[in-house]
This record gives sequence, C-alpha cells and structure tokens, in this order.
Amino acid sequence: MSILIRQSTIILPDRQTLVGDVYIQHGKIAAIAPSLDPTELSADDQPLEIIEAQGLTLLAGVIDPQVHFREPGLEHKEDLRSASHACAKGGVTSFLEMPNTRPLTITQAALDDKLSRAANKCVVNYGFFIGATGEVLPDLLTANPTCGIKIFMGSMHGDLLIDQEDLLDKIFSQGDRLIAVHAEDQARIAQRRIEFADSKDPAKHSLIQDNQAALNATKLAVKLSKKYQRRLHILHMSTGEEAEFLRQEKPAWVTAEVTPQHLLMNIGAYEKIGSLAQMNPPLRSPRDQEILWQALLDGVIDFIATDHAPHTLAEKGLAASEDIQANQSEKSSKETVLLEPANVPSGMPGVETSLALMLTEAMKGRCTVHQVSEWMSRNVAIGYKIANKGEIRIGWDADLVLVDLLNYKPVKNEDLLTKCGWSSFAGWELTGWAVTTIVGGQVVYANGKVHPDARGQALQFG
Repeated sequence: MSILIRQSTIILPDRQTLVGDVYIQHGKIAAIAPSLDPTELSADDQPLEIIEAQGLTLLAGVIDPQVHFREPGLEHKEDLRSASHACAKGGVTSFLEMPNTRPLTITQAALDDKLSRAANKCVVNYGFFIGATGEVLPDLLTANPTCGIKIFMGSMHGDLLIDQEDLLDKIFSQGDRLIAVHAEDQARIAQRRIEFADSKDPAKHSLIQDNQAALNATKLAVKLSKKYQRRLHILHMSTGEEAEFLRQEKPAWVTAEVTPQHLLMNIGAYEKIGSLAQMNPPLRSPRDQEILWQALLDGVIDFIATDHAPHTLAEKGLAASEDIQANQSEKSSKETVLLEPANVPSGMPGVETSLALMLTEAMKGRCTVHQVSEWMSRNVAIGYKIANKGEIRIGWDADLVLVDLLNYKPVKNEDLLTKCGWSSFAGWELTGWAVTTIVGGQVVYANGKVHPDARGQALQFG
C-alpha cells in the first residue's frame, strides 16, 4: 500500500513550511512537492490510498522518550497493547519504555521478553531501557537493542535504587552507552518524609521531594558525566534551580527533558485534583514553570517526554465510582473521596494528551509548531541516535501525524484508550488532536479508531 497525503501544511526541517503533498511508498517518504499526480504515483501497481488533508497540519510522529507501560507484571494498570493504542491516538509513533516492570528489565532475557511482547502487540514503534542495579551486571553493558541505561537515583526502592556516589561512579566509569537518570536525592527525601509524616495533604509530596532534592542529584549526575565524559540524559527535569544550573554547567554531551505537566501544572493542582496531580518528581511552583519554559525555548532543555505512568483510580486513593471516573475534571478535591492520600503511588498517564497540550500552547503563541515538532520528534531522535526518524525528509521513515489545529475539544476520561481511564488534564480544552497517525507507512489511527492489526518495529540506536 502506498499513501498520498494531499494539500496539508507540512512541517519541514529547518523550520520550513509547505502546503503540498507527501507520497509514501514502502514505508518511506518518497516525495514531497506542492502537488503530485496520483496517476503517476500508482505506476508501480501498488494500491494507492489518498488522504485529503486540506486544513490539516502534517508533523513527524512524536517519539516519547520516557514511558512506563507496566508490562510485564502490572497489566492491571496498563499493557503494551492498550498503551500503544493510546500512543496512536495521541500521535505518538515511537516510545522508549522504562525498566521498572515485574520482573525488572535488567537482563538480556528480560529485554528480549519485552521485545517479543511488543512485536506481538504494539501498533507503534518501541524501544526499551535496561535498568542499572547496585551490582553492575554484565548485561548492563551488552544488552541489545536498548536505548540506554536507566538509573533511579531516588524515588525508588529495591534493586533499582542507586543512591550512593561510589556505586554511581562505578556505572558511569564502565562502557559508553547513554545513561538516563531520575535525579532526586534519596537521603534528603527519606529525611523529609519523616518530617512530614503526620500530614494527610496530597500537596506535601512537593515538600518532601523538594527542589533541593532534585538539584542535589542533578549536580551529582553532571559531575560524574564530566568526570568520564559520559553521555548523560536528565529525565523529567522539574525545577528552576536545575535549569539555571544546566544553563551554566551543561556540557555538549548532556541533554535534558521536561514533561508537559511540569510546564503546564503547578502545586495549585493538588487543590483541584488531589492525588491525580502526584508524580515523581513532583509538581513545582509557578516560578519553576516559567524558568523551565525559558530553558526549553533557549535550548537548555532539549526535548519533551510524558513520563506516562498510569495507576488505577483505586490505587490513587480515589473511590472508583463511575461518577468519579466520568466526571473527575468537574470535581474539586473536597468532593473527591480520598482513601489514603499519604500512600498513593506517583504518576499520571500522558501519551494521548502530550502533543495536543503542546500544540495548544503553540496556538496561544507560547512557542511555534516547528518548535513543538523539534522538542517532541527531531531532538529525541538525535539524542537517542534513532536514524531516519523525527523529521519529514525524503527517504526517511514514514512515521507521521496529521493534526487539526483549528478545532478545540476537551479531554474526556471516557474517550481515553489508556487502561487506567483517567487524565490529570480532564476538562482542558485542547487543539492539535491527531486525525491520522501513520507508522512505517501504515495508517494505525484514523476516523477515531485504532487499526489493531498494524504493527510497529523495534527501534535501533546508534
């Protein structure tokens, strides 16, 4: 099957724009022009699907570089099939998934198991991190294919927590593959958890895991990266202090990311949605938001990730009634039944809303559509050395998303494909929703439906 996308506004490299046609053949972008003749394109005897796209905008598919899709071991929250369907609906054509599943992804066998599961279930492309433990296992250096090593410096327990500098130094000193860090100071978190133990306020999460905890860990990671000139990526950066530190101290081989929720939500969200605002690292102050935005615009922060981390409403400490699931966005924290706010897990879903959230900001004038595409596609592909993805170029993979920037509609829990069935952004009016998502030249989402028989491919990393 070949595809001709006709007369969309095409977001091209180097911040160029063209209203024209894109021809897809054998999974690749074969031609880009102001106008292409369908009778000439179908000469190779392949069936030609024509997508009329006047009034729509064509972008490179989103590459989400940090997700937790819960399989294996925690499929009651999410699984690779449901999560990949949610990706397709959100315009996400590739994802990089984290190792804190059950069992942990810390061996080649566990990585192979995930790759096999994804090959059977995922309608979008996929890649997986391998997790570091206190013992530097041989597979940490040799497992393949993997996008990199994930280190939890804090907000974790068990084998994946590595909070001692000597152990971190040992990992940074061996091998050369990318290291991605969850940068929080576990010792400081543990102490502050004792200090705030008696509080039942969900907002205490941002006080326990405070700005200083994040800054301490980021400084340590950068210090070790400089010591060994080791490729480092700082995940979900959340504080103004970290951004200003990186503005002064970030070497060329270090990158950083930010989530839409850290850009668009702050600690005031706890009053509105309670524990549904809880994530790691926590939401911060409006001042932190402004500094993060400026760092993103200036290139101090390189790209955007969702940290998609779903939990059930019951796990979040919410009475799992149909009323709450359907109307969570309309309820204040006083109307929501909190069960155990002190012990709820951190995390929120995000792959279905991330692109629309950022494109809505572009339409407000906060940034440009080209910048959104760079932050969510191009820069991720460069950072993880994923060849032929992240831009609309002739010969590159046809991972694309058509979006509608003219019509706004609200986030509704009942419309979501993520298994957890809720969004922290429920009720927000957004534009830039995906109309058609194409992965490897296959239409995987169109007319409001996922094509469940489509399959993505395992990503390869340079």
